[in-house]
Amino acid sequence: MPLSFPTELPLPWPGSSALPEDPAEVVVALDDDPTGTQTVHDVTVLTRWDRATLEREFASGARCLYLLTNSRGLSEAAASALSERTGAELAAAGRATGRRPVVVSRSDSTLRGHFPAEMAALERGMGRRAELWVLAPYFGDGGRLTVGDVHWVMEQGRAVPVGETASAADATFGFRSSHLVDWVVERSRGTIPAAAVVSLSLELVRGGGPDAVADAVLGAANGSVVVVNALDDDDLAVAVAGIGRAERAGRFVLARTAASYVRLRSGISRRDLLAGADIVGAGAAGSGGGAGVDTAAGGLVVVGSHVPRTNAQLDSLLGSPSVGLRVELDAAALVGPEASRSVADAAGRLGEALSAGEHAVLYTSRAVLGAADPDSALRQSRRVSAGVVEVVRALEVRPRFLVAKGGITSSDVATEALGIDRATVLGQVQPGVPVWRAGPGSRHPGLGYVVYPGNVGGPDDLRALVELLAQAAGDGGPAVRSR
Repeated sequence: MPLSFPTELPLPWPGSSALPEDPAEVVVALDDDPTGTQTVHDVTVLTRWDRATLEREFASGARCLYLLTNSRGLSEAAASALSERTGAELAAAGRATGRRPVVVSRSDSTLRGHFPAEMAALERGMGRRAELWVLAPYFGDGGRLTVGDVHWVMEQGRAVPVGETASAADATFGFRSSHLVDWVVERSRGTIPAAAVVSLSLELVRGGGPDAVADAVLGAANGSVVVVNALDDDDLAVAVAGIGRAERAGRFVLARTAASYVRLRSGISRRDLLAGADIVGAGAAGSGGGAGVDTAAGGLVVVGSHVPRTNAQLDSLLGSPSVGLRVELDAAALVGPEASRSVADAAGRLGEALSAGEHAVLYTSRAVLGAADPDSALRQSRRVSAGVVEVVRALEVRPRFLVAKGGITSSDVATEALGIDRATVLGQVQPGVPVWRAGPGSRHPGLGYVVYPGNVGGPDDLRALVELLAQAAGDGGPAVRSR
């Protein structure tokens, strides 16, 4: 169908859309990569968990909890198995503690991921079919808008249908449809028909407010997928309040959403952006931080994402005078017999630079390796990511700060290179760019860890971040050093 961005829209809902806090609820976001924490603060992230761990978190009174599944880096079968196991553990923890888990499958705001497989697996694990699925990919801070049931991505001030972006050409999760009704049919291979998709239009959201949304959700037939339209956070807040009212009236809902939904459903307020000192100084504050911290060490930036936006940001960053050393990892070498040599060489050079107080960038070569099919592409991506992890894990010096660019990259570096099994989200340093404080059981407790999504930010934003952190570390960066 022809697509055009509407120019005439109803005025925003004028009333309150606050959803009162319910101590019996705990919002649990199953995050398919670490970037889903990009709207919250003072929230715990677990990268490993079991039923006992979840019971402790529920019993603590937490209103929001993130579980990092990293399922976008898994095969569909592995992702489904993880979701099913987690669904069972959440249901059991809820029964044991008397708290009701409000489960959100947090996924990519540009629609990549294992849908609908993960949703069905959660239902199997929880032992109960959801009456409705909510689909809400809106993420305002990243320029992802849903209007007229079409999902749009803002690129250089222009609204582009998501099906026409680089994300839609993803080797593993590619798709054609920008209209979310068509997208649901496409991704479900026709098992969910168009007639089963219900729209919460902007006319409904802005004209009727939370009560109208609640009525629509309560009136939708069992088995429906409810698409949420939102042009700004206020629209989404209205939709979330209405959906929440329907849930509290007894409707069992599973949500597949981007990051903004989690913040609003949890009742978490916005916070000002973090300063550089909040991140560079994180190692000296709490969580066991401070011990063994070398305040003369340099910071490290790791870039694995290959989306065009990241490529432009990397080009800008490599020209910054704050970068002392640039190390390129040849992706082809990482999947071949020379992988060990490449890893050892990169780790040696980076270790020297960081010990000398230089800020360094480690990045994979930009050429995308060819693959015969989506599963092969995913396996190659995993091997390249494993090489990056080995380099970071081999470093003996603790970086002053660490920035990881890309969802799978940031997840693998956090869990496998840094050994983070628990972290606290400090907030955001740029819109949509979260910062974690590594927990006490990690390799570098208290480390300020910036999780930079691959498809967020302008061309110079990554460079601006690194220069901000370099300044907070007490210098403007060393002189540029040749590779």
